[in-house]
Amino acid sequence: MTDSAAPRVLHLDHTSAAGGAEYALMRMLRGPVPWRPALLVPPSGRGGVYAPLGGRVPIRTGGVAQPAGVSGGGLGAVARAAVRLMLQAAATRLDPAFRSADVVDANTARAAAYGALAARTSRRPFVLHLRDMVEAEALGGSGLLMMTRIALPRADGVVANSRATLESARPWLRPDAVTAVIPSAAGLHPVLPGASRAARGEAGPLRIGILARIDPWKGQALLLEAFARAFGDGDAVLEFAGAPQFGTEPHLEELRTRAAELGLGDRVRFLGHVDDLDAVLARWDIAVQCSTRPEPLGQNVLQYLAAGCATIVADEGGPAEWIDDGVNGLVVPARDAPALAAALERLAGDGALRAALATAAPSTTGLLDDDAVATAHGAFYAEVVTSRTTRGS
Repeated sequence: MTDSAAPRVLHLDHTSAAGGAEYALMRMLRGPVPWRPALLVPPSGRGGVYAPLGGRVPIRTGGVAQPAGVSGGGLGAVARAAVRLMLQAAATRLDPAFRSADVVDANTARAAAYGALAARTSRRPFVLHLRDMVEAEALGGSGLLMMTRIALPRADGVVANSRATLESARPWLRPDAVTAVIPSAAGLHPVLPGASRAARGEAGPLRIGILARIDPWKGQALLLEAFARAFGDGDAVLEFAGAPQFGTEPHLEELRTRAAELGLGDRVRFLGHVDDLDAVLARWDIAVQCSTRPEPLGQNVLQYLAAGCATIVADEGGPAEWIDDGVNGLVVPARDAPALAAALERLAGDGALRAALATAAPSTTGLLDDDAVATAHGAFYAEVVTSRTTRGS
């Protein structure tokens, strides 16, 4: 049971659709946490990813729906989104859970915008999770304006998922804002060093995979080209684990078409959304992160390392912070298909290196299970409350 003296934290999310931010919060809240949590979502947000929290965490609904796709719309879409944000801010401010909270925590960029507006007229400490780089390419033009003009200047505290993400926000943070770099809860269950398929060097076709939603910037097309360069013939297999989201279904068809054009046949497999990540990662020899813009964290990289995969990452953003090149993975230039192909060929041809990387991966410093992530957040919330109390005294 959570201590009755523990701080009351109201978590805000604008959706319960399947997304990295939602899964991270759900994973953290489904275990024991050193605070008293509540979750506030728009009317369409109940259930979904947060269904496993039923009965454990109070889930409240209020305000209006916050549909996706604002950044890609015209002026009319932006204006309608602004009205929805104002209505959501008002509903949030009036909700009893907001008025009784010791900390208000926005889980997403959209929630940060209306949460900051609600917090402007209160003395509630307001914190936000940064799960994307603070740049137009990641947030969209209107999203960047909301983050830099409304959310970050109001924040009493910021949790970033990597050092790179935090540094992208620095210009807009108050000097007294409490900051912490805590990786997102990624459901990690590190295998014993040397226990994975890749570490043992099991016989059979080489299995290469990428775990990410199907999206042009996640790099599946880049990996497909690199795989074709490295393994145009032979029996190596490439698996894409992840489904399209946010209107990217056409990209999935583009990938299928390109795989056929490259003559890769059934050696390229599209698994769709995967619930049992451990089972999928356990059969991969090489796991890849090759996003075409800087990835803020890459929960998939943490999952690769914990599973004992030989891991390849791009040399920018959060993933590069986790890989010591040649020790627990390989780092390659971003957006460079020939370099990625060369790294794949190198690992394919050097079983000893592949096994060494896979053996070192689960022992990577900083890999946290979900309970440890919650403990780190508990310390952060306590520091925010103390800091705000000190400033107000």
